[in-house]
Amino acid sequence: MDDLDVRAAKYYAQGARFAKWRAVLTIKDVVGGTPSQLSIDENANTLARYASICQANGLVPIVEPEVLMDGDFSIEVAATVTERVIAACYKALSDHHVMLEGTLLKPNMVRTGSDFAVQSTAAEIGLATARVLQHTVPVAVPGITFLSGGMSEEEASLALSAINSAPGPKPWALTFSFGRALQQSCLTAWKGKDENIPAAQAALMTRAEANSLASLGKYAGGYGGEGSNTSTFVKGYVY
Repeated sequence: MDDLDVRAAKYYAQGARFAKWRAVLTIKDVVGGTPSQLSIDENANTLARYASICQANGLVPIVEPEVLMDGDFSIEVAATVTERVIAACYKALSDHHVMLEGTLLKPNMVRTGSDFAVQSTAAEIGLATARVLQHTVPVAVPGITFLSGGMSEEEASLALSAINSAPGPKPWALTFSFGRALQQSCLTAWKGKDENIPAAQAALMTRAEANSLASLGKYAGGYGGEGSNTSTFVKGYVY
């Protein structure tokens, strides 16, 4: 946070128009209250301060409160924690006078923990995620750009499509900001070799088309490719 105002002005002058701040929380002890309300509030206030500073310098802040899906917990627990986290973020954004129309939200999808015995289906992820968003995200927010959270490319695309197909009002654009779940097949096809560039480009276009359909709630699966069904999960993932 030190000198962020100075740096944001410099980045704007260099041509930047968007910024992103990732704030991570973990579910480790649901009975004991982890993540604690203190950690939720501290992360929310930091995200709000960052967003306010970005807007003061002409940047669109992408607000990323990520509840990691590492652990052994049900989708109900994930939904409860994610709802508390996003609700705290919008309380803090309001307190810091952030113009919501000039922001984007980049949250996790709501699903069972990585070590849970029975993993969530795409339909379950879609319903749980949509409900959390309907409970917490103001209609002034123009877009919600999901992270993939370690899911395979196919899992992430199917889950995004299910979110868009879930019942109830969805006044925001619900789309993707995937890293690993957009690039894995592309990188597998490329292998760092120039002669594989056309194949890598084709793999990327295939995945982009799948996610484009998912953003409309129209992806039914099958846009495969080498690595598209391989998990991208990394325990305790950091950039």
